[in-house]
Amino acid sequence: MSQRTIPRKAICQVLSPRSWLIRLGNRIKELLEKRQVAFGGWVSIGHPDVAEAMANAGFDHLVFDTEHAPLNVETVQVQLQAISGTDVTPIIRVAWNDIVLIKRALDIGAKGLLIPWVNTREDAERAVKSCRYPPAGLRGVGPRRASRYGLDWNEYLANANEDLLIVVQIETAEAVKNVEEILSVDGIDAFFVGPNDLSASLGFLGQWHHPEAEEATEKVLRAGKKLGVAGGIYAMSIDHAIQRIRDGFQLIAVANDVDFLFKGCRDSLQQIKEATRKR
Repeated sequence: MSQRTIPRKAICQVLSPRSWLIRLGNRIKELLEKRQVAFGGWVSIGHPDVAEAMANAGFDHLVFDTEHAPLNVETVQVQLQAISGTDVTPIIRVAWNDIVLIKRALDIGAKGLLIPWVNTREDAERAVKSCRYPPAGLRGVGPRRASRYGLDWNEYLANANEDLLIVVQIETAEAVKNVEEILSVDGIDAFFVGPNDLSASLGFLGQWHHPEAEEATEKVLRAGKKLGVAGGIYAMSIDHAIQRIRDGFQLIAVANDVDFLFKGCRDSLQQIKEATRKR
């Protein structure tokens, strides 16, 4: 039996301690600044295999949802480690606009944060200050995994404020009313519309496509374009994603892991059953 010879260079690349370095820069920020679309999948299942598989599916970023999904900081750290060998940018949706939750998400290596319930200019300012190190903000200094456990301490601290992607969720009637004040806050890189929460806040629970919810979404998008802040949205279907990209949204949540799993199971079973029933 012949043995395959692995080049020494390849071995060194695999074993290099810098192979899992938290990369400087932020690819998603670069895409948004170039007015390009960044496609994302959302992770809600707390297993590293799920994150790793999705990271190899072609997404630009993954959002780890700690607001609605049963994910904690320990679980997400393991998932971030699982995708560290890919080019996918990890974003964490924190459970609340809270300085401690934000700090812990950043310290495990998030390159972007999606911050919910930002309804006023003051909320937006608090979010930015929680994300940034002094003197620009209030973030405590202790970037554990984010600094490669201290090996890249100085380099990380010097670039963290600039590299981070800060996305605020516009998901209430109050936020829509104050949208221009919110998006005028220095440090906000993008906004994100959640159709379900926004429609519920407007009085149309479960009716994300209601005309008044759609008009509110359009108002937010217009404000973003006016102020030069990129827009994001959770797509409720493939057609919805396509339409919103054409409208000018850039940060697109295609679907979450459970949606993909359910659709794959359902569609495969349906096709097989329909084909065998015809015989």
